[in-house]
Amino acid sequence: MAKHLANKGIRVFILVWFGQMISVMGSELTEFTLDIWVYQHTGSVTQFAIASVCSHVPGILMTPLAGALADRWNRRWVMILSDSGAGLSTIAIALLFTTDRLEVWHVYIATAISSAFSAFQWPAYSAAIPQLVPKQFLPRANGMTELAESLSSLLIPVLGGVLVVTIHLQGVILIDFATFLFSLVTLLLVRFPNVKTSDTEDEEAEENSLLWELLYGWKYITSRAGLLALLILFSTTNFILGFVNVLTTPLVLSFASPAMLGIILSIDGIGMLLGTLVISTWKGPTRLMQSILVFHLLGGLCIFVTGLRTSVPLIAVAVFLSGLGSQIIYCSLQVIWQRKVAPEVQGRVFAVRRMISTVSQPLAYIVAGPLADRVFEPLMASNGLFASSIGQLIGVGPGRGIGLMFMIMGAFSMLLTVAGYQYPRMRFVEDELSDQIS
Repeated sequence: MAKHLANKGIRVFILVWFGQMISVMGSELTEFTLDIWVYQHTGSVTQFAIASVCSHVPGILMTPLAGALADRWNRRWVMILSDSGAGLSTIAIALLFTTDRLEVWHVYIATAISSAFSAFQWPAYSAAIPQLVPKQFLPRANGMTELAESLSSLLIPVLGGVLVVTIHLQGVILIDFATFLFSLVTLLLVRFPNVKTSDTEDEEAEENSLLWELLYGWKYITSRAGLLALLILFSTTNFILGFVNVLTTPLVLSFASPAMLGIILSIDGIGMLLGTLVISTWKGPTRLMQSILVFHLLGGLCIFVTGLRTSVPLIAVAVFLSGLGSQIIYCSLQVIWQRKVAPEVQGRVFAVRRMISTVSQPLAYIVAGPLADRVFEPLMASNGLFASSIGQLIGVGPGRGIGLMFMIMGAFSMLLTVAGYQYPRMRFVEDELSDQIS
């Protein structure tokens, strides 16, 4: 009987996973195309940046509420709500475009609304996976969920660039709407197992308060030192990755062509895809924390090496290994959280975790540009303060200040790994916290 229920849950997960993967790729395609549309119609980098902020920040702000509701409501219906809200914003853009009334501010509002609704999808989806998939298959299931991101990183820049020329914005929106309908149908066809909605009888009255539920995720994490240490480690790591993401393009373009930049970004996507396929087809490492720390150290080394030389082959190898390792890290990390957090509160806990860990990246975007332009690039100019010292090692001129920033961030990331390994609560989190799922 148990085996039958497990097999049924796996079949439901595969159907939901496929629908969500198609929907995510459609949404990423529309976001990419709308960003291009905004830049083409304004010629302003600032307007382009505002569009990016509108597509990310509302989702971050809505995440705690989304997590609380994911624990209060049926998680399948939370995902249906998320997909429907995002789909309606896409329809609004399509109607405005076809009537020739689409303005830039319409795009800001629509993408902000879509971002807010999309915030409900991740905590509900992440918390639903342990409901559907037996514990031993969680690494594979999380690897499969990351496949959409990997494919998007690899395909969307190329596919979006082709489609925006051939079928234009209205065609891309039509594709996105079709993917939304497909995802919605898959969710309507399945049922999720029920989970209890309260932790203990003593806390039942308190849990009726939505405010208490919003705070509960934070209290749950801080009462478990190993989980709190993981949250701190990867919030800091995401800040480092924010620097890397925003500075990779100017770093590569300082000594290579835009075509070569595209190749390097595609190689990163290939690494991510391979890492996802490995974790999806493999049962996963026996000791998850060891795997996380090893690949985290490798990631820091890759960042350091990227800034060391103006060498396309060297950077290509570094981004490939970094992309591959990032997916193994994420999937292993996700399994730990899913095993160690009680199923009935995973929505709240995962929402707090996501909000804290992702808010650091926009902060890095704000800081990285001014630091590069006003501090590090002048330091590494041919007549700069560091030209006769560090410049003898990594070179001087355009892009070398950014290279130095990469080296600093890479070294900092490796030091974080060593510090994490030295903290026993995090290193032994798999042993010290009992599994909350059977």
